[in-house]
Amino acid sequence: MALSPTCWPALAVGPLPVIYPFIVDDPGEAAPLKRRLGGIALGHLTPEIQRGGREPETMRLREQVEEYAAASLLDPRRAALIARAILDEAEALGHLSGAGIAPGTPMPEALAALDAHLCDLGETAFRDGLHVFGRAPEDASPPRRASAAAERASLIAALDGRFVAPGPSGSPTRGRADVLPTGRNLTTLDPRAIPTRAAATLGAKAAEAVVTRYLQDEGAYPERVVMDLWASPTLRTGGEDVAHALHLMGVRPLWDHASTRVTGFEVLPPALLGRPRIDVTVRISGAFRDTFPDTLALIDRAARAVALREEPDEENPLAAARRRGEDPARVFGAAPGRYGAGAAETALDGAWARRQDLGAAYLNATTHAYGDAAGPSGSFAERVARADAYLHAFDVAERDLLDGDAAADALGGFHAAAESLGARPALFSLDVSEPERPKARTAREDVARLVRARLSAPAWIAAQLAHGHRGAQELAQGIDAVFVLAATTDAVSHADLDRLYGAWIADAAVFERLRVANPEAARAILARFEELRARGLWQTRRNAMPADALMPEAAE
Repeated sequence: MALSPTCWPALAVGPLPVIYPFIVDDPGEAAPLKRRLGGIALGHLTPEIQRGGREPETMRLREQVEEYAAASLLDPRRAALIARAILDEAEALGHLSGAGIAPGTPMPEALAALDAHLCDLGETAFRDGLHVFGRAPEDASPPRRASAAAERASLIAALDGRFVAPGPSGSPTRGRADVLPTGRNLTTLDPRAIPTRAAATLGAKAAEAVVTRYLQDEGAYPERVVMDLWASPTLRTGGEDVAHALHLMGVRPLWDHASTRVTGFEVLPPALLGRPRIDVTVRISGAFRDTFPDTLALIDRAARAVALREEPDEENPLAAARRRGEDPARVFGAAPGRYGAGAAETALDGAWARRQDLGAAYLNATTHAYGDAAGPSGSFAERVARADAYLHAFDVAERDLLDGDAAADALGGFHAAAESLGARPALFSLDVSEPERPKARTAREDVARLVRARLSAPAWIAAQLAHGHRGAQELAQGIDAVFVLAATTDAVSHADLDRLYGAWIADAAVFERLRVANPEAARAILARFEELRARGLWQTRRNAMPADALMPEAAE
């Protein structure tokens, strides 16, 4: 919805140009800026990318696994000794829980899981510090140097009231070389063309990856799933997440061949789908609600059409729900004009005593149904209580579950609400940063991966602190996300928190850099650790010193 001439932002800005330098891979910000204020979104580069899992202990384990693979063919007795030593060391280093290896797991299965986990750590991508607008390192690639120059020139042109050429938005790390050089006025997709044909294919592949993982873990297909839809990932991927939701239901979009806009959908027959349909509930972000009204209607109509089919309960849980008299609404979100999922804000800055308080905040923030029958609705709690699984998709590797508290807000709020209603659904963090190779991890697996390969990695810490005050804020944001997940789920282990404390606080050199760069962030981080311990969310054998002891000047 655009502003009228009498709206406060329009009155405040008047004829003054609005120039908004913003990261090129976040088109969800560019769309409302243009629609509501006619602003110029000057796209800038994303930071360079590093890979994790290169700590000496992790590399040593990977070498031992390779040694075991060679010995298993030539000397089985020696291989058995190596295998035992590998698992003992992995347990001492805290890798077994992160790899999902339970006590009593057969040795070959445990080693295969550990090998996959170690490879996963080695493939974990993270930002190598921050991008400084209009600058590029001397050894940067030609496209990055050209982008830096274009950013400077475009900013001067915009401030001078001159024309700034438009350019596409998207993620360079996801293969979108066309967004370079940056420094252009960001454009996005036509919302009426979402999902695109390519996105429909990739979204179906991602959907099947989640179904396969659930089937492997539980031995049955999920009947009911809750997933989130956010504006920026939808715009970045052309609607892969929307297609994902439709495919789970057994629905395929239809397009106008001339305009490529989505004109409707077809419900696939069960024989073509090859598995039971899945009852999908989507919780939309406020930005998604504001940007994609046609898509909301598409998902709502698709769910209602599937529910009206006369198919057996075991093949069509949506039809089964209709026959039980349940509310057919499957698209929910905050009230118009409201944003966020409620749990993170309450956990970080509100008054709460128990996890169920955070679940209540999540449910209280999800009060409306959307689609053709939009309006206030109290049915979302029932969808949460009946869900078999929850999933959140991450389309860019460096935007992960612990990158700020938004994803933790959504996933954690859902889990806290489900637990308060007596449910224990599976929690999946779906990595579609390589869309041809989607990977469904449990929330527990993903937290362990990200804590070890990113948040506690010396390379990531050094890259952030190289940017001084602003870089230190990245650490503070990281512990906030961890705190929200620890408060709302069981995905954060005590070992994860020990590792973070050891890397950030117990390492005297790191903590001194943090304290000097940003005393406020350092104290906020210490306060989070103290609160984790006080609330019983972190049980540690470490001698974790109170904030006043580490920063006595802040207590004065």
